[in-house]
Amino acid sequence: MMKYNILFCAVILTTPVTLANLPSHETLDNGVFRQSLESLPNEFDNIEEIIFVQRGGYEDPHWYANIGSFCDNENDPAYTTGAQLCKLNLKTGKITILLEAVKGCIRDPKVHYDAKKIIFAWRKENLQNYNLYEINVDGTNVRQVTSGPFDDYEPEYLPDGGIVFISTRARRWVGCWMTQVGTIHRCDGDGRNIEMLSCNIEHDNTPSVLPNGQILYMRWEYVDRSQVEFHHLWTMNPDGTNQEIYYGNEVSWGVFLSCQPIPNDERVMGIYSPGHGHRDQYGWLSFFSRKYGPDDPRGLEHIQFPWGKGYLADPWPLSAKTILAAELGKSRLVFVTKNKDDDKYTPHAIYEIKNNKNKWITQSPRPIIKRPRERIIAKRSDSGSPTGTHIMVDIYNSQNLKGIKRGEIKKLLIIETLPKAVNFSGGPDTLSWLGSFNLERILGTVPVESDGSAYFELPANRPVFYVALDENDLSCRRMQSFTCVRPGETTSCIGCHNLRSHSNANIGNARRIKAVQRPPSKIKKIEGIAAVPDFARDVQPVLDKYCIGCHNTEKREGRLCLEGDMGATYSISYYSLAMRSQIGDGRNGLGNQPPRSLGSSASPLLRKLEGGHYDVKASRQDWLKVWAWTEAAAPFCGTYGGLRNQKQQNTKVGVFASQVGGVLQKRCYSCHNPNGKGPQNSLVDHFDWWEQRRKFISRPTGRHERLVLKDDPACYFSWNVLINATRPEKSAVLLAPLGKEAGGWGICPDIFKSKDDPDYEIMSSAAANWQAEWQKSCAFGSPTFQVNHQYIREMVRFGILPENTHAKDVDPYETDRRYWEMFHYKPEIYKAQISRTTGPSDKKQPSAM
Repeated sequence: MMKYNILFCAVILTTPVTLANLPSHETLDNGVFRQSLESLPNEFDNIEEIIFVQRGGYEDPHWYANIGSFCDNENDPAYTTGAQLCKLNLKTGKITILLEAVKGCIRDPKVHYDAKKIIFAWRKENLQNYNLYEINVDGTNVRQVTSGPFDDYEPEYLPDGGIVFISTRARRWVGCWMTQVGTIHRCDGDGRNIEMLSCNIEHDNTPSVLPNGQILYMRWEYVDRSQVEFHHLWTMNPDGTNQEIYYGNEVSWGVFLSCQPIPNDERVMGIYSPGHGHRDQYGWLSFFSRKYGPDDPRGLEHIQFPWGKGYLADPWPLSAKTILAAELGKSRLVFVTKNKDDDKYTPHAIYEIKNNKNKWITQSPRPIIKRPRERIIAKRSDSGSPTGTHIMVDIYNSQNLKGIKRGEIKKLLIIETLPKAVNFSGGPDTLSWLGSFNLERILGTVPVESDGSAYFELPANRPVFYVALDENDLSCRRMQSFTCVRPGETTSCIGCHNLRSHSNANIGNARRIKAVQRPPSKIKKIEGIAAVPDFARDVQPVLDKYCIGCHNTEKREGRLCLEGDMGATYSISYYSLAMRSQIGDGRNGLGNQPPRSLGSSASPLLRKLEGGHYDVKASRQDWLKVWAWTEAAAPFCGTYGGLRNQKQQNTKVGVFASQVGGVLQKRCYSCHNPNGKGPQNSLVDHFDWWEQRRKFISRPTGRHERLVLKDDPACYFSWNVLINATRPEKSAVLLAPLGKEAGGWGICPDIFKSKDDPDYEIMSSAAANWQAEWQKSCAFGSPTFQVNHQYIREMVRFGILPENTHAKDVDPYETDRRYWEMFHYKPEIYKAQISRTTGPSDKKQPSAM
């Protein structure tokens, strides 16, 4: 792990100075609704002051894209600039400016239990990252808490004296966007002993503390399912143990943010940011309850205003009937009260920015009031252990296991989902054709006993999921979420996808559980497979051996070519297998899929290699290679070094189409018109992946699911198969309209009778020109492939590659391996780092583990 120098400092601020471009003190005071302050509900009786922040709004539409820079350009920030930390006196209506930042920013203030200090995130002038600071409620004594080249934000005080917060110390990038990931971390009250509690490869957000002492937070993840639909509430203990679902793991199409416990109520209140979330974390004010189970619709209730739901942020419930919040409309602070004559609520403005030409937003209202500390939970982790253990009582006691007979499951396949070192797009790019957005590593198998129990070790602090295998190593049931254990932790569950309220519970009479009558199983490695498969390296040789005799450019049985030639982004063989539903991946769909509908049991390709296709039967060794690739989410590119930056992505087949536009118009578009009005399917790589196709599908589907129809035109008329980047002369767009007597396929008769046709020569030359442009991009799959400079930049930043590394010297597969190994928990390294930190004046700070 890398180490960073930390400098703790104390700055005394006495009189805030108003900076240029920020609202003046007079403007702030003029924004107070004094009449509203005179009619505050009884819940405000003991509250004299509240704090809030006003700042610039974010430009990126995603709720999380507000820290760091965009991956393609480190000089393109996602954060905003300009902010004021303010205090409003509810008795006098006067506003005090506690701290200002004209070129930096301030966000996420929280009040301490004793109501004497505030913790917040501050990005100082000329810095690119936020760190945590504290300030007294009177605006004096600003103290730096964390430091280092990371973003630390969304802090919350813990009852044991520590601080929980979100941080990019996780060193990873969003799997489906171009910004960095922040996960749950904690530290001591003075900033020492920073630990990464969550091993999520996507964002955690807005932690708070429940009365029972657990941390409640939003967890976003998409293991073999839709990347935009599931952003649910989880809990963990303050040491990171006992991570379990609170509400919504299967509730689609909302982001659950800023949730806080409600006094004298079993529910929590927070923001349901609809869809894939709203910038600045605005959404509908909502109640969340686990009373009915973790996914029951009755557990989610949206507050209704007389005119609708409204967009708010950062609620603080004083009761179930009175809530302090920020409203989007005119950037107001409001208190929301329940109406006496119906079940609706009404917001009442107490402050807004007048004449807001700079579009400042006002957020994070919090009362300055003493409050009791929550329960302190004893530590359950053991920093001296590199592993934890898990007990599964009975795998057959599971949801959605119809058709799986008791005794059928023999093993659990343990797979690790892997963080990204870079990312440049909202799609999977070279990793998959709208399948998985992340690579997965096969760790091995553990046995399942005849009673359905399993007891096994897991590596600590690493996100893993399970696949239940039968006696033939075929997938019976696939977990579409991840779990983890902290060092030395033992977790348990009743079965798969059961009510999570049973997880980590008392497992009853252990003598009846066969697996716990022995020591925990160690994960058994599977020999002869790549732990992180790559299609060209591991699968294409199997296709070459068994398939291309019939499925080649010349023969094309079933209108299918399985040679390894590259198309626009993927090999033509890979794209064809995905579009013909041969691989059984997650297809970017919904979670909790039925038994045998994902993975090896759902792979027609594996059935063909087992002898079900013209007596073709692969050897066990070759079958295992394809099996492992299928269970690891069937990726095309097996390294994150193969992800393309924006420049590489801009080398598109449109370059070819623009050169031959006149020829296509004259010779092709009478049948294959791009507007879809021709008698044949159009020659464009655009299909309506949603409503147009959804009407032909009878089952529930994901919002952006890869929906493939029978004899789908995308199999034959997409540029992914029409252009051949490896051998441009073998491009389908050239051979299909060329007569057989001239060496073509003759599919489109009387278009080109000879290669000497001037229009054919134009198309042939354009195909060759496009190949040259593609090779210049050095993109994955090209013979000129090299990792891009952003990948090198991040691997240097993470300490994996040395400074001044040249692309030609980088083995991306080995570099990825070393990057992932950085997150392997090693007790001896962790203890050595902790021991170096002796106090706030120390200049050494351990990196997150």
